[in-house]
Amino acid sequence: MPTLTDISDEYEFLEADDRYRLLIDLGRELAPMPDALKTDATLVRGCSANVWVYPVTDDGRLSFLADSNAAITKGIIALVLKTVDAKNAQEILDTDIGAALAPFDLKNQLSSNRTQGIPNMIALIRETAARYAN
Repeated sequence: MPTLTDISDEYEFLEADDRYRLLIDLGRELAPMPDALKTDATLVRGCSANVWVYPVTDDGRLSFLADSNAAITKGIIALVLKTVDAKNAQEILDTDIGAALAPFDLKNQLSSNRTQGIPNMIALIRETAARYAN
């Protein structure tokens, strides 16, 4: 599984269409999220597409199952989740997810429809980490 740095290095050298394909491929790599977890409680508000995020703990680490009904949006949530991959709740709270995503320049690479929900995705992940950290 590539690291965020590996993905960023590849992304930097790609043309716009290939960047879309890379995001779509990242979304395809997400672990499947059971339909039973795709509820109103796991829905990320403010996204133009439906995005669901569900926390899972394993050996002190907090990870997330996620899915979207839009391929590029699913890739974006996969990229967001890559920033907190294999971290415990406190490490997630200590991570500046926005700064980690900065090299991808998503706001300038994608339409505003596709990026409008990113702050809400980040907020949900941080709120979840805060609950688990306490």
